[in-house]
Amino acid sequence: MSMSMLVLSGRLGLNGLLRSISHYEQLEEPVDLMGLRFRNRIGLAAGFDKNGEYILPLSHLGFGHIEAGTVTPRPQSGNPLPRLFRLPTDEALINRMGFNNEGVKALAKRIEKLTSRPAIIGGNIGKNKDTPNEKAVDDYLNCMQVLHPLVDYFTVNVSSPNTPGLRALQEKEPLLRLLSELQHYNQGQTKPRPILLKIAPDLTEQDLDDIVSVAVASHLAGVIATNTTISRNSLSTNESELERIGAGGLSGAPLLSRSLEVVRYLRATLPSDIRLIGVGGVSSAASYRQMRSAGADLVQIYTGFIYEGPRILANILGK
Repeated sequence: MSMSMLVLSGRLGLNGLLRSISHYEQLEEPVDLMGLRFRNRIGLAAGFDKNGEYILPLSHLGFGHIEAGTVTPRPQSGNPLPRLFRLPTDEALINRMGFNNEGVKALAKRIEKLTSRPAIIGGNIGKNKDTPNEKAVDDYLNCMQVLHPLVDYFTVNVSSPNTPGLRALQEKEPLLRLLSELQHYNQGQTKPRPILLKIAPDLTEQDLDDIVSVAVASHLAGVIATNTTISRNSLSTNESELERIGAGGLSGAPLLSRSLEVVRYLRATLPSDIRLIGVGGVSSAASYRQMRSAGADLVQIYTGFIYEGPRILANILGK
């Protein structure tokens, strides 16, 4: 089913049709985490609904949470087309979208207009491509200020490989400064929101130890592991095709093993009250169980949803 059909079904009040398409009933027992009640543990990762255009119909498919974005203060067109490529033999995608979005105010207006909120809504925030890293905090803070009354939690995205220099913000000192500024604003609000950090899979063990240190010092509610990878290891797609596609972040089945490693490491080193959202290669009941066993409190999907469509939720949970 195309996204335009999903939107039309929602507008016509055919929410039961959406549930029947996904075979959604009550997929799991609700779970309380980070001061929020999730109706199930499966969410839709950022990147699918960058501008909040499909939040309501996606909710009716059964997702427990939907992460909108990544959004930036000003609209930006992203990287030149083509910028999204399927690797069907690997059940993977390569994207170099570059934070294409309509800007934070457009997202805010769409969330304000929602007639209901059956799923938890997260806001994934980033910086504009032309904002230098030394001023990145201004962009992240702008996004947080606009969305703070509207979303249930925030994800700070410093791990996309498709915005030049962005991953440098994952380094310990700049990351601590950024998160401290955001948390200072957040804690000054009437109802502070949980703040999570999304990290890359391409980090060393020392890098992960630094993430743990920063997460504790910044009083983060959680960490999302992981974003897309720049690695091309162990792919079935031939080298000439990969060279033709070029740069971008790889997502899907090949990422599962590394994402599980990162989640396991973080669960062993983070305090138990800092939650983990596992993402990367989850597309089946088996991979979902693996991610949960590794220590993920919640699980997000993206590439699997693109390949398998709305039935993936019921397939993962064996309904």
